[in-house]
Amino acid sequence: MTRYAVIGGGILGTAVARRLLQQQPDAQVTVLEKESSLAAHQTGRNSGVVHAGLYYTPGSLKARLCRRGVELLKEYCGSRDLEYNEIGKVLVARNAVEESRLGDILDRARANGVPGVRIINRSELRDLEPHVDGTSGLHSPHTAIVDYGAVTRAFADDVVAAGGTVRMGFEVTGLNTRGGETLVTGTVDGSPTWEIFDSVVSCAGLHADRVAKLAGDEEDPKIVPFRGEYYLLRPERRSLVRGLVYPVPDPRYPFLGVHLTPRTDGEVMVGPNAVLALAREAYGWGTLSPRDLGDAVAYPGFRAFAKQHWRTGAVEMIGSLSKRRFVNEARKYVPELTVDDVVPGPSGIRAQALDRDGSLVDDFRITRHGSVLAVRNAPSPAATSSLAIAEHIVSQVLNEEEAA
Repeated sequence: MTRYAVIGGGILGTAVARRLLQQQPDAQVTVLEKESSLAAHQTGRNSGVVHAGLYYTPGSLKARLCRRGVELLKEYCGSRDLEYNEIGKVLVARNAVEESRLGDILDRARANGVPGVRIINRSELRDLEPHVDGTSGLHSPHTAIVDYGAVTRAFADDVVAAGGTVRMGFEVTGLNTRGGETLVTGTVDGSPTWEIFDSVVSCAGLHADRVAKLAGDEEDPKIVPFRGEYYLLRPERRSLVRGLVYPVPDPRYPFLGVHLTPRTDGEVMVGPNAVLALAREAYGWGTLSPRDLGDAVAYPGFRAFAKQHWRTGAVEMIGSLSKRRFVNEARKYVPELTVDDVVPGPSGIRAQALDRDGSLVDDFRITRHGSVLAVRNAPSPAATSSLAIAEHIVSQVLNEEEAA
């Protein structure tokens, strides 16, 4: 009986554990999650969008896994009676420069196999979104929303039903591989504990680099945490948008900018911005970790990134501190929106991987050191792609076991 540990109880970790048991029903599979609940960080703190694959370079791992992931996720939600709502998405162009970018995005989307995507004029945009102002847009009618927390819990239920184990409150502190086995040490309620496994898969999200380093893997890429803050539309103003309203991406800047996102619970999110977090789990300005902040600032990749994008960072910081400035960004697309129409909402942390030269790691990145396979970078659309990423990872694990 092969013993597998999967570190991380987010959507990716539970999807990998589920896939392992599908491929090896007799295996012993254990999910190790340091929190007391699943999906406590990135998975449970995102906007719930099922990305269609509009932006990604055709043929890239991200593009391929996104499209496969959409198919698998839609089918899974249907089989488990989980909400999967294709509310559609529009990228709103506000000038000729942004209109020129829509053509490139349309070409990418079609190359990736995104169904139904098309350029729309101002009149068609108004028909879709009566309160949205723009010169034209790109419409993706099948872009959907789900509750990724609920999906994660359903994955975990599948793991347990198949004979696997989900251990909560287990914080991994050491990975020591000898003779084909890996000793996983950790703490549970402050007390030391350990287990031995034949193979380990790390889906540690915000701590991906640190867990990989425990196994002796390279330091790079480094995780630098960026907090995204949201406001919520007041209930009586949720009708300002019908679907997902997004800006046209500007290739000069690393982050997308403020957009409006309906959720499955009826809320409509406005945001996010992107500011350097003072800790890897700092969901507000009141949380500071000297270790986390020091790690980020001391890393040459972050300093190179900050030198290139400090103006954007300053604008994002102002938006974080000024509600009016934040709302003004959204007003570019929904002019009727006022400061009084929004209330403070949730925030999330993006585990952004940076290379030493300061470049953002854009595609999924997976490394292996001994018997430990580590997901080093799983940016959006990782939640969308979770079932497809799990197929990809488990295939690597099993193929390497066969080769050994």
